[in-house]
Amino acid sequence: MNENFEMVAKTFQGLEDVLAKELTDLGAENVAVGRRMVSFEGNLETLYRANLCCRTALRILKPIYKFIATDADKLYDMVKEYDWTKVLSLDKTFAIDAVVNSNEFKHSRFVTYRVKDAIVDFFKDKFGPDKRPGVQLQEADVVINVHIAGDRVTLSLDSSGESLHKRGYRVAQTEAPINEVLAAGIILKSGWNGQCPLVDPMCGSGTFLVEAALIAANINPGIYRKNFAFEQWPDFDEELFDSLYNDESEERDFNYKIYGADISPKAVAIATENVKSAGVAKYVDICVKPISQWDEAPENCMVITNPPYGERIGSNDMEGLYTTIGSKLKHVFKGSAWIIGYREEYFHKIGLSPSSKTPILNGSLECELREYVVFDGDYASFRKSGGKLKDSKKLEQAKDMPRRLSDKEWKAQARKGGMGGKDSRSKKDRRPSDADDKFAHKSRRFEKSAPRKMRDDEEYENPLKKRRNEHALKSISGRKPALPKMVKRGWKRNNDNE
Repeated sequence: MNENFEMVAKTFQGLEDVLAKELTDLGAENVAVGRRMVSFEGNLETLYRANLCCRTALRILKPIYKFIATDADKLYDMVKEYDWTKVLSLDKTFAIDAVVNSNEFKHSRFVTYRVKDAIVDFFKDKFGPDKRPGVQLQEADVVINVHIAGDRVTLSLDSSGESLHKRGYRVAQTEAPINEVLAAGIILKSGWNGQCPLVDPMCGSGTFLVEAALIAANINPGIYRKNFAFEQWPDFDEELFDSLYNDESEERDFNYKIYGADISPKAVAIATENVKSAGVAKYVDICVKPISQWDEAPENCMVITNPPYGERIGSNDMEGLYTTIGSKLKHVFKGSAWIIGYREEYFHKIGLSPSSKTPILNGSLECELREYVVFDGDYASFRKSGGKLKDSKKLEQAKDMPRRLSDKEWKAQARKGGMGGKDSRSKKDRRPSDADDKFAHKSRRFEKSAPRKMRDDEEYENPLKKRRNEHALKSISGRKPALPKMVKRGWKRNNDNE
């Protein structure tokens, strides 16, 4: 457990600095920022914490094998050389997830097939022509990530399984909801951590509301998940993971409110259900209200919102909508406002100069996150009173992070024998692994079922029933619910919360 190894956390473009700071705060070592990823080092505890606690990570990967391949045959040969019994057994299923950016390998599906064939042939050669682990596209026991950049190939174990943005609390959604990881990243970029009220006047399905509540109360986003892929690994330390999972010592009180509203009654109903499902209803107030009807706002509040872009979701008058947003920022929501948008012509209608602009990807859309600071009086008086438009110290630690290795450095490291370099292929111990040689057969602690739509007369399954005391659920929809202390991997009666 104490042996450190390399890991990679995947994220959205524009959130790398936030994720780097999250990992540093968790105690990760040698944190380095890359493109849509952050590399770091740590032990099993670090890996478990990264999956449980990181709000801006999509996946946590553990590289197990690196090499150079210039064609498909070389790729096949090198993959087949690895001792796959370290991470797979005949009774397990596996899946391949390939990400390719290379002139040598133009199709990720082709790469997936070649890697799969090499792994299957390894087991056939070792155990017999009819002996092989199964391939399963969904919910496989072991997910192997293949990343190819040019001729550099990295094989990693995906410790997360399903993308970490799938927290587990969402029971319904509106059209084109913002991704949970992106929502959390925007909130963290704003610097908001519960020090004042937060308002989302166009809340949709309530993603900003829930993620803000989790941040304010410092509740780990991973507690709603039914499982993680690393629970199927041969070196899984169940006792360690349970101790981390049930540790709520860092949770805190939130002394303000989070306010959400939307013009759509259906969206407000969905947002309300998601807030209840996450167990944070006591922190959030939601109502049906178009932004044009906001005449007052909580004092010293921060606004964070994702208005329609006019792509999948729009208004009959998009320019008028953004003009109204600008008017409300000037006259109602004075202070700091963070808005993610897509079209420059709509941003222009806000009629305010942003204090910062950050390119950020929302799905396939190249969006921009803008901060607007509105204050009374002139700018000189604002500065004299201690105000500032941009926090120069924000995420300072992340900006000082080292960068990724260059192509030349990467190849030199691989050729030295580090994680399967070509000069070390004859050595039996050339590829380190933290896994035992023999798989420990562990039963699944959670039943898996395919997602399905709820019937109108059916209550959703609240993830808190598996994670927290069920008696707290009775008060979730009220104004004074209490989230009790978690117990060991499930719930049981807690007399303190009756």
